[in-house]
Amino acid sequence: MEKRMISFSPPDISDLEIQEVAEALRSGWITTGPRVKLLERRLAAYIETGETTVDTEANKDYYSNRMVCLNSATAAEELNLRILGIKPGDEVIVPAYTYTATASAAVHCGATVKFVDIQKDGDKTTHAPEMDYDKLEAAINEKTKAIIPVDLGGIVCDYDKIFEIVERNKNLFTPLDDHSNPLADLSSRIQKAMGRVAVVADCAHSLGASRVVGGQKLYCGAIADFSSFSFHAVKNFTTAEGGAATWRAIPGIDNAEIYKFYQLLSLHGQNKDALAKTQIGAWEYDIIGAWYKCNMTDIMAAIGLRQLDRYQGLLERRTEIIMRYDAVCDELGISHLVHHTDTVDSSNHLYLIRIPGITEAQRNELIVKLAEAGVTTNVHYKPLPMMTAYGKDCSDYPNAYDYYHNLITLPLHTLLSDEDVKYVCEVLKEVLS
Repeated sequence: MEKRMISFSPPDISDLEIQEVAEALRSGWITTGPRVKLLERRLAAYIETGETTVDTEANKDYYSNRMVCLNSATAAEELNLRILGIKPGDEVIVPAYTYTATASAAVHCGATVKFVDIQKDGDKTTHAPEMDYDKLEAAINEKTKAIIPVDLGGIVCDYDKIFEIVERNKNLFTPLDDHSNPLADLSSRIQKAMGRVAVVADCAHSLGASRVVGGQKLYCGAIADFSSFSFHAVKNFTTAEGGAATWRAIPGIDNAEIYKFYQLLSLHGQNKDALAKTQIGAWEYDIIGAWYKCNMTDIMAAIGLRQLDRYQGLLERRTEIIMRYDAVCDELGISHLVHHTDTVDSSNHLYLIRIPGITEAQRNELIVKLAEAGVTTNVHYKPLPMMTAYGKDCSDYPNAYDYYHNLITLPLHTLLSDEDVKYVCEVLKEVLS
């Protein structure tokens, strides 16, 4: 084979995105403005319908105040927790097998992170490293205020089980009762309306993924109580950096009120953004809280608008590549993620394989050999309890370590040609042999 150089996950940027960014720059509006608001409405329509062509401007009010675009998924997850009123003394349950952002957002809020081990060898059908749901239920106590499931690789967790667990344990839940300021008042009303532990999904990998939940096919963003998405450069859908937060309708709480507090939290607690201040005589504003700065810019949203136009085709191409990888992994007897089942349709973000019978050192050697042949791979993820910031001790999470120690992530992106995919498969066979 003639050697090729296969990148792991470069962004797929076309002339459409470049032209839209140029238009944004020429418009004179480069911070949060009309393109961000349009992207929010279009994404809200997408997670409701699974369609990227919905005319949201024909029903502008319906699709407004349901999605908030921000500068990262980490910011989105933290603001989700802030809106929920997560604070010091609260506990947030997180799978041991995830990236740091899942846990760090809770740490930023002052909460205690409680890790839960994953199922042995992952979910029985998809092989995704989902939480052990018996251990999840055992971890819930009077301090638990949120659970953060992770749709790793784009494969949607079993939310039927998760919601059954939080409903079954609602007797342990005491809602926040703090009306000392407007944000605390909103959080208290949200917690009281829910009456149970909140399900706050980490959907960083799973824009466009779906699962049958409660007998109905639902898209990520319309499943959990609150959800966060990542639009980082390595994701299927990118705005360079960026992310978004969304939530399901909460009885008795107006979406516009929730949306308003995301705007306040993401822009220094300032009660008017730059767009509102352009109105004649509308310069004056108030700061109602000493909050954060994590808004999305119109330049970023310009990329996202054209990415969304192309997104269905990008997902279809990823499915084609996955089918090729599935065939060679099945031939070699390698365990791999199953991205599509009768009840789950993944966003096809990552392709995780686990090589049977090898040690962590042998896995690392395979990664070097693949790289020497021109195929860049990765590992998703080193369990968080192994990291210094989280104690550097994985002994209580043996399934997470076992899943990690022989895992390799193959390149999966839409700049791969058919010849590139064939090369990856052939190199994998050669290196393993």
